This record gives sequence, C-alpha cells and structure tokens, in this order.
Amino acid sequence: MSKPDEELYRRLLHKDKDALEQLYDKYEKLVFSFSYKMTNNHGLSEEVVQDVFMKLWTQKGTYDESKGKFSSWLLTVVRNAAIDLMRKKKDPPYELEERDALQTNEPSIEEMYESKEEAMAVHQSMKVLKEDQQKVIRLFYFDAKSHSEIAEQLDVPLGTVKGRIRMALKHLQTEMTEREGGRGTT
Repeated sequence: MSKPDEELYRRLLHKDKDALEQLYDKYEKLVFSFSYKMTNNHGLSEEVVQDVFMKLWTQKGTYDESKGKFSSWLLTVVRNAAIDLMRKKKDPPYELEERDALQTNEPSIEEMYESKEEAMAVHQSMKVLKEDQQKVIRLFYFDAKSHSEIAEQLDVPLGTVKGRIRMALKHLQTEMTEREGGRGTT
C-alpha cells in the first residue's frame, strides 16, 4: 500500500530520493496525460513531466495541506508548467490572464482528475453536461483559453461563460459523487 502523498511530500522536502521516486511512479502518467491534453505534443508533454518533478525536487513552490489535496496542487503545477513551456516554445495565439475559477472554493476539474480511473469517470460524466457546458469546460481546462477568449469564440457574454463553467462544475461534481457512491468499496 502506498504512503499518503502528504507524507511523501514531507520526506521530499528533506531530499529523500525514495519519496521522489514514489511520487514519480504514482503520478508520472497522470502528469504526462494531463499536460498532453493541454499541449497536444508528445515532446512538450515529456518536458512538462521533467520540469514538474524537477520543481518538486528543487522545492520551487510549496504544497500546503490546508489548501487542498496534493494531487490537485500537483495538477495546478502541471498546468502552469505546460502553459509556461508553450509560451516559451512559440507565441501563443491567446492571451493568458488570471483564472477566476482557480480562485473560487468550487472544485476544479483538476480535483476530479486525480487518477486514470477518475479521468475515465470525468470523461463519462462530461457526457451528462449540456453541449454548451461541455464546450466551455473543454476550452477552459483543456485548451487553456481565458474566459474572454471563450466568450469571443462562442460569441456569448463573459458572464455567460463564467456561469456555464460554474454550472458545469456543479453538474460534474454531482455526477462524480453519484458515480463514487455507485462504485462501492474494494
């Protein structure tokens, strides 16, 4: 049975190579697949994986247990690393701005994307969303578009985009909770 992520992270802070290796083994595939969804580039995704685990080792940015799950924090690091790398590799066709959804208490899509099993559940759960909600979730989380870019692309008001994202996240959370309840324990 693997040790809790928080314990591994604390050991990592004391330069425990075994802890880094365990975190890498546990999260490497998730980090790669999440970054690939954003970059759509195998090479860039591999660079993101390397960058993220180097940041963990060199302690650039620190995890705070009081602010949420380790996996959610890690996926935020992955997202930021992917965006930074895409910016360095080429001039992005979009303007990056503060993400309102990351500053709310609502669950983010990253929090629901903790493991491959949950990723499949998220994919299945997205099917219950209305088409307009699916579009904004894909554009915001997987294409890294800003709220204003989504509003422009879909030709809808900015408030409508934010509302659709909030509603989609609530629906996803409900659907994911129902799926969890139906799974039972192993």
